[in-house]
Amino acid sequence: MPGYLPIRRKATRPGEIPTDRIERAQGPAPGTWDTVLVWFMRLTALAWLVKSILAWATILDVLPGARPFEVEPFGRQAAIVYFAVVDAAAAIGLWLTSSWGGVIWLLAVTSAMTLAVLTPQLLPLPVPLLVFGASVVTLYFLLSWLAAQEAR
Repeated sequence: MPGYLPIRRKATRPGEIPTDRIERAQGPAPGTWDTVLVWFMRLTALAWLVKSILAWATILDVLPGARPFEVEPFGRQAAIVYFAVVDAAAAIGLWLTSSWGGVIWLLAVTSAMTLAVLTPQLLPLPVPLLVFGASVVTLYFLLSWLAAQEAR
């Protein structure tokens, strides 16, 4: 199978205690697009971490000049708490460049865009931010596709 990395057991050296650890054989070096994708995911992770911190600051009422969290409508409170948690999880997964991180991040972006379009009173986002979100998702898919093509 092309691209298949055989699993092998690590050989023990004389005097070393044997373990049950299984390691993958060394694969090819990462390509240019793979490196670009990793940098993109890490920069996006930092942006989503800031977004999560701002949501937590809203919950904790530490933003100067902002309305108190308690006076917000219940639906808006729920949306703020949801994005505080999901954006943090997405940022961690993106930073680790894991596949689940990309999935959680796509869930966070699409749910934010859907809420902004369908219920703007819960999550008011200006049109430029909606376009930016769609552009970042498109760029993520493009870089993922280019990295996959390069690995062939």
